[in-house]
This record gives sequence, structure tokens and C-alpha cells, in this order.
Amino acid sequence: MHQFPKLILFFFFFGTIAQAQVQYFPTAGEWEKKNAKAFNINEQLLLQAVKFAQENEYSEPRDLRLAILKGFEREPFHQISGPTKERSGPAGIILKDGYIIAEWGDTKRVDMTFSVTKSFLSTTALLAMDKGLIEEVKDSVKKYVWDGTFDGNHNSKVTWEHLLNQSSDWSGELWGGYDWADRPPSTGNLDDWKNRKLNAPGTVFEYNDVRVNLLAYSLLNLWRKPLPQVLKEEIMDPIGGSTTWRWFGYENAWVNIDGLKMQSVTGGGHSGGGLFINTEDMARFGLLFENDGNWNGSQLISKEAIEKAIQPSTPNPNYGYMWWLNKKGSRHWKDLSEDLFYAAGFGGNFIVIDREKNLVVVTRWLEPSKIETFLNKLYLAF
Repeated sequence: MHQFPKLILFFFFFGTIAQAQVQYFPTAGEWEKKNAKAFNINEQLLLQAVKFAQENEYSEPRDLRLAILKGFEREPFHQISGPTKERSGPAGIILKDGYIIAEWGDTKRVDMTFSVTKSFLSTTALLAMDKGLIEEVKDSVKKYVWDGTFDGNHNSKVTWEHLLNQSSDWSGELWGGYDWADRPPSTGNLDDWKNRKLNAPGTVFEYNDVRVNLLAYSLLNLWRKPLPQVLKEEIMDPIGGSTTWRWFGYENAWVNIDGLKMQSVTGGGHSGGGLFINTEDMARFGLLFENDGNWNGSQLISKEAIEKAIQPSTPNPNYGYMWWLNKKGSRHWKDLSEDLFYAAGFGGNFIVIDREKNLVVVTRWLEPSKIETFLNKLYLAF
């Protein structure tokens, strides 16, 4: 009779430990590491996956200025308008239940992260939704930004959601870049591209950095303060991020907000700029999303906003609010869960989030075509 309460206490005690493991969050400047065996993960297979990532470095030059110019050489009038930085070699971190179970390369080195920046940018929109700055994601952006940027029969129909899921087909020029000149079709010529037929907003997905930068500009007008400041105060400081990351815009992307000169940042490094950040800070950001916006008991982003962000969009089932989704479609990774979602950037920068397994995977400078193979090798260890 006396043993039964002890047994309940025993299970409660170990249940509490298990819960604490799932909810482990690193403090600023520190991160606890655990052997993969503690989670019944095959250490040998895990090391084989890491070795694969190390041996399959992105094939373009480490001088990213050269890689950018080559990568976007088809674009009319393309030029580098923001900062660039020579990159390092392959690096990465794998988290299980918040603990580091594998890492490689220099995880504290700050590097460009290209379109991974888009997922950080969309986060500032999620925060705006949570705070009521955006009343409804399906609202026309013109309701909030009324300086002429969204004038006209076509552009006035663009909503926040269209900008977030890259289906706006906004037409115009921003910071010297034209929407039609960004990643033009493989066929046709300059005249064809300039005089293209406009698609109704919300009907066609098109990956387009001019329109992504338009979202950043619109959010700057909404927040009335620089987006790097928003990200620092609302996200990066609370999750214990370093002070080494930077978020840049183009040299000519300065605007007057309430009498103060502010730079409108970019959503990638397509023409330079974007987020320059280390691997550990990327992993912290991934861990926040893996835990549905909660960091050690503080709800920094509502779970509801995150769920909206990772819903397939009508024009592209593999894309949400600037997060890629592993749903059936052209970007589906075979033999991997359809619940995975991830940030992806030029040069093999990825933050992959698996909430089912409490797993976060960050890779830097992995040959992009090898990411599916790498992940399949990694998951063999589980």
C-alpha cells in the first residue's frame, strides 16, 4: 500500500525530466551538448551524415561577390548594391530537444545567409499580426502604405498575404530594381519581359526579390522603426542571440520615417545585403519555431501566427509565408515527413525544422542539390 504513491512519484519525477529535456533552451553565450546515444540515435550514422555535409561544399567561389554576379548574370541591369562578404567552408548544427548533438565548421563565424533572410523578414510580419499592426493578413497593403507604392487597379489589390507567399505580381520599381527584371523567364527578350501580362494577385507564385524587398519597405512603414531593431528587441535578444549578426539594405534604400532617416533592409543577398549571421544564431531561431514560438515559457510569437505561416499557399503547395514546406509538389523531399518546413538560401544555407522529432538542422554552404540526400542520410540515424 505504501509503494503505490512512491511509484506514482517515480513516474512523475521521470516524466518531469523528460519534459525538461524537450523544453531545454540554451542561455545567452552557452549551449549544452549531448551525445546522440542519449536519445537512442545511431552515432555512426549521424557522423556519416555530417561527413557528407563536410565533403559536399557549395561549388561556387568563396568570394560571394563573384558567385552572386555569376548566379544572376541573366538578369537585365543586375548589379551589387549592398554589402557582401567572403564565405567560410561548410558549417552546421543539429539540435535534438534543444541540445546540440552534432556540429561542424566554424559555427560562430558570421556569414551571408541570402534567402534564409526571408524567413526572418516574415517573422517581423507575424509579430505585426500579433500586435495588431496588421489587422488582417488579407487586407490590402494600400490601406497601410498610402504613398503611391500600391496605387493603380492592379497593385491596389495586393494584400499582405500576397507579399508573404510571393504571389502578389506587384508591378513597379524599387531601389533601382524592376519587378520584371528579377529572375526573368528562360524564353523571350527584354521587350517581352517589360510588357508581360499581369497575373491577378494571389494566383501565381513567383520568387522575386524586388517584391520581397517591397514587403520589407511596407513593414518599415508599418513599424515606424528599422526592422533589424524589431528583430533584435522582439526575437534575437530574448532567445539569447549574439550581438554579431547584422541586417543590411541597399546603399540607396534610405527613407524618411517621421523625420528620421532609416534604411529599408533586403530579404536576401541577391544584390548584396540581407542577413549576415552565425550558425548558432540560426539554430536558436530555428529552435524558437520548433517550439511554436515559445522560448523557455515566453510566447514570443503566437502559435496561431506560426501555423498561418506554414500553411500551403494556393499558388504553391510548397510555400507558406516565406517558409518552404515539404508537401507533395515540385520541392518535395522524398522519404521525409511532409510536416517539415524550412528556410532556404543561395549557396546551401538551410534551417530545417521537424517538430515531430523536436529536431532542428542548420547547414551552411552545402551544395544545394545535395540537401535531400544529406537529410535522408541524417534520418537513417533516428
